[in-house]
Amino acid sequence: MLLPKRVKYRRVQRGRLTGKAMRGNKVNYGDFGLVALEPAWITSNQIEAARIAMTRYTKRGGKVWIKIFPDKPITEKPAETQMGSGKGSPEYWVAVVKPGRVMFEIAGVDRALTQEAMRLAAMKLPIKCKFVTKEEMGGEQ
Repeated sequence: MLLPKRVKYRRVQRGRLTGKAMRGNKVNYGDFGLVALEPAWITSNQIEAARIAMTRYTKRGGKVWIKIFPDKPITEKPAETQMGSGKGSPEYWVAVVKPGRVMFEIAGVDRALTQEAMRLAAMKLPIKCKFVTKEEMGGEQ
């Protein structure tokens, strides 16, 4: 499970999920990528589930890059707690993903195998995703 070693602030405000991804929107490392089509918070457990689904389907062939990192703590208050008495304690970590963000990249595996692996990974995520190639996204050559 992914989480930061240390953070500046233990609790953060929720923020807003407006706009498109301005960075991380190109396929840089691999040959194929999985792009988010909707804004969402992706939890560290969901990222790990998607990674496992991909690597198992490709039988650990090729290389997988995870291009999102859960660095936002989400707090929760205990059940049946009265209002007030401050903000809850951090329970899990999320990555803020906006539309157009390349979340996963893969290289060293043929297209048909990669497409199915990415489809299985997309099933583990709470948003709609799109399979793209490096040529489509205009990544670094």
